[in-house]
Amino acid sequence: MRRRTLLGGAVAAPLLAACSKEGGGTDSGGRTTLSYGMWDPAQVPGMEKIISAFEERNPGISVRIQLTPWASYWTTLKTSMRGGTAPDVFWMNAVNFQLYAANGVLEPLSGHVKADATPVDHHPDALVKLYAYQGTQYGLPKDFDTIGLWYNKQLFDKAGIKYPDATWTWDDVRDAAAELTDPRQRVHGFAAEMDRQIKFYPTICAADGYVLEDGRSGFGDERSIDGLRFLTDMVDRGWSPPQSAMVESIGRVRYWSEKVAMNYDLSAMAGQMYAVPALKDHGGIAVLPKGRRRATIIHGLANVISAKSDKKAAAWKFVHFMAGREAAEIQAEAGVTISSYRGTQDAWIKSMPEFDLKHFIEMEKYAVPYPSSKNTAVWENLQYPLLGAAFSGKGGIESAARTLGEQMDRALKEERD
Repeated sequence: MRRRTLLGGAVAAPLLAACSKEGGGTDSGGRTTLSYGMWDPAQVPGMEKIISAFEERNPGISVRIQLTPWASYWTTLKTSMRGGTAPDVFWMNAVNFQLYAANGVLEPLSGHVKADATPVDHHPDALVKLYAYQGTQYGLPKDFDTIGLWYNKQLFDKAGIKYPDATWTWDDVRDAAAELTDPRQRVHGFAAEMDRQIKFYPTICAADGYVLEDGRSGFGDERSIDGLRFLTDMVDRGWSPPQSAMVESIGRVRYWSEKVAMNYDLSAMAGQMYAVPALKDHGGIAVLPKGRRRATIIHGLANVISAKSDKKAAAWKFVHFMAGREAAEIQAEAGVTISSYRGTQDAWIKSMPEFDLKHFIEMEKYAVPYPSSKNTAVWENLQYPLLGAAFSGKGGIESAARTLGEQMDRALKEERD
């Protein structure tokens, strides 16, 4: 069976051979300039401060940010890999990591980490392992996010319902959603959207988490089906808007516009929530409710080095610096994302004092790593056509979930063949 590859069979072989070439990589003036690929404009100010601190300690190296919008980031990166113009250092996520590592386009970092005593043990172990492939470290975490329950205090007060807290179960969410839903004002109690379910399944099912164990999907598991049925039942009852209603206005946007009282969302969205005056005034955060056990998903970005870079020595110095306390503290103070270096998160929490951001940090201790494999996007994207009808109030979630599990298993088997 034909393998899927990052760059295509005709290109991958010569690229892998070229990856081993090491050049000087210095500019005409003797100064080394690194390109740094990233996609989030909100993080540029913080990254610029980190770069300034790095350049002050490494006067022979400069770093130039190469910002590419998320919509075209991965396509542009693949093209630049083929053409030999990829950034020296760039952002990597879990969805794409194994594909890039397996195709030899990332520089192995394990030797560098050991030689320079890079403090990887100060980052969540789940994230460090997320960016290792076949026993070799290829990426070092820079931040992390977890998923919490966002709620509108004003809508809760109006309905006379106590705010969510750590004692809440998913049954409490269901009961509150029923009371909060007001058809006259078109306000729903909860946004049970499908788009981010891949991250959400472990929390609602509260089984062992939707992880890829022994190369198999968890969607056909009866515990997963119970969780999906829980969500689609709220859609069927009108306590959550159907998926068809969220095509142009996803749950996050409906929460911003105060059309839903509760929505599960990432810690990384805190800055955008904070920019909405109404939410800054009466937006609340709680840990995700408990099911069979308490869980959330943890994910975070990592810095990686292109295996084709001819400036690897300088690139490593930058990645090593980014994995340290000083860079983490600067990033946390920017208030956009949670630095993954332990003990530096207070600055992020204090950056938005109106929100109980500490709950996102508390959940790290029981978080489940984001599920990924060599071709994550292939099986991940199967959920949309198969689950869409059930999340639009048309029933059939049981058969849809089992079919999804079977098709995912076939896609995962194809990876190994």
